[in-house]
Amino acid sequence: MLKYQRRKTYSVKVGNVTIGSGNNIVVQSMTNTDTFDVESTVNQVIKIVEAGADIVRITAQNMNAVDKLEEIKTELSGRKFDVPLVADIHFSPKAAEKAAEVVEKVRVNPGNYTDSKKFSELELSEQEYSAEIEKIREKFVPLIAVCKKYGRALRIGANHGSLSDRIMSKYGDTPEGMVESTLEFLRICKEKDFQDVVISMKASNPLVMMHACRMLVVKMEAENMYFPIHLGVTEAGEGIPGRVKSVSGIASILADGIGDTIRVSLTESPEFEIPVVKKIIEYFNPLVFENFEIPVENIQTVYSPFSYKRRKSFQIENIGNEKLPVVIADFSNPKIKANKNFSELKPDYFIENSGFTDFAGCEKKFTEIKLNDFITDNFDNSLNSFLEISCKNILEIDIEKLRNSTNLVLIANLSESASPIHAGRFFFSFLEKNQINNPVIIKLDFDLNFDDLLIKTAGIAGALFNDGMGDGLCISGNCTADQAVNLCYEILQASRSRISKTEYISCPSCGRTLFDLQKTSAAIRAKTSHLKHLKIGIMGCIVNGPGEMADADYGYVGTGKGKVTLYKKQEIIKKNIPEEEAVEELLKLIESYENGL
Repeated sequence: MLKYQRRKTYSVKVGNVTIGSGNNIVVQSMTNTDTFDVESTVNQVIKIVEAGADIVRITAQNMNAVDKLEEIKTELSGRKFDVPLVADIHFSPKAAEKAAEVVEKVRVNPGNYTDSKKFSELELSEQEYSAEIEKIREKFVPLIAVCKKYGRALRIGANHGSLSDRIMSKYGDTPEGMVESTLEFLRICKEKDFQDVVISMKASNPLVMMHACRMLVVKMEAENMYFPIHLGVTEAGEGIPGRVKSVSGIASILADGIGDTIRVSLTESPEFEIPVVKKIIEYFNPLVFENFEIPVENIQTVYSPFSYKRRKSFQIENIGNEKLPVVIADFSNPKIKANKNFSELKPDYFIENSGFTDFAGCEKKFTEIKLNDFITDNFDNSLNSFLEISCKNILEIDIEKLRNSTNLVLIANLSESASPIHAGRFFFSFLEKNQINNPVIIKLDFDLNFDDLLIKTAGIAGALFNDGMGDGLCISGNCTADQAVNLCYEILQASRSRISKTEYISCPSCGRTLFDLQKTSAAIRAKTSHLKHLKIGIMGCIVNGPGEMADADYGYVGTGKGKVTLYKKQEIIKKNIPEEEAVEELLKLIESYENGL
């Protein structure tokens, strides 16, 4: 986790694109048109390709939809677009086999390829469990045979929201369950000497996705398997929250050397996903990471890559220990357009040239110590103070003095490092090794416009907060103070470190979507955005919907043409409500369980 080394994988050909084995990271997206509307789907594929995608995925929900894939491919070829297509298959092994004759890659979901999901508790003996694996073999081996015959690739795409009852009963709703569900299929691929496989571990919670990816890599290597990995946070949502949530999970895994292809799943037109992916690759690619050198070679990270645990620190005022991470606005930075009128969320502290001030009480609760003054003992150790320090500078400080400075909050400025993610991991690991428990604010200052600042800081800070590092956040760039502060809150929200608004889990839409997802999502947000303690799922269909409801308090799921089913957690409350009534019915449902709207 401290020194970048890109993971070695098999080389997987998908048409004219190669995934893995040190090749450039491949950019993907997925159509959200009705697959049976060939003209609309072809036009959207072209938009996605012209935006810069290397591969495009299309829903194929049954055998008839697979027939349409052939028409789509023919039409694209006639328009001189030779883009590899991926058939997205759920529930139908026969459709998967047929699709493998038509398109370059087939995606199957191990949670529903052979298993049904009824949210039932199963108690299977070892013999019964083995029999279930044999059922997978019987249905999966024919697909491998077709892929071998036609030179096709497979994607085995596990979703946190669609684990089978069999897996859920044994492993629970966990990253381990996602990994084991996938390994059942990968072992069959290995047995049949089939390496043209890409894997994805997707969840709406970036932490679940991260832990599952890391765990899968370790378990695959233990079994001598080196399949490439597709990265993405599913049901991320739209706008700034969707981008922040996606980048915070993806960048962390890229920093681990994991990841060969990326999709950002936004509840927007799919061509808008592509610029985000390209920026992620620009800021978090191997060339960026490889330039970071560990300042001290014998430092080892103490953070578990497979589970969340917040770093222990002592408390100064409202910073550190178990207090929520604070947000700091930097009015001293000339790049920030300073204005203390904030749209909604306000900072906890702000920096001016005179020092640090508590925003709410407008009281100067901290002084600022310059690094040289700290080194030369030219400061008052009895005052609550901030000390800004870089990854490199921390090696120049008297460790004993720092350990005894119990009124000192550290500001880790990671902006100048070649790889701020690795620098941050080193910084916190160094503190841990030397038993320095001072609270730490992560500071990121880049000469970027807001759109680019969002991608870079969400990746860096998100990666660190996802692993439990940090007691606060300060971001600066070519933007307003309001934008910078809101971005801090978005990053903390995505990592579940500090919840400041309603959380929406909304899918990106696809050919299975049964209503206008963007319009519906906007209507639900408009009516529920004040319910800051709630998580609301907005799902286009039943493939992952009910499963992802496990992470939502209430769910709105398309279950038929013009029909919606409402959930509380995973419990169905109202079925098949007409779409035009469903938003109001959702509000009534929430009101009946909460303390009113």
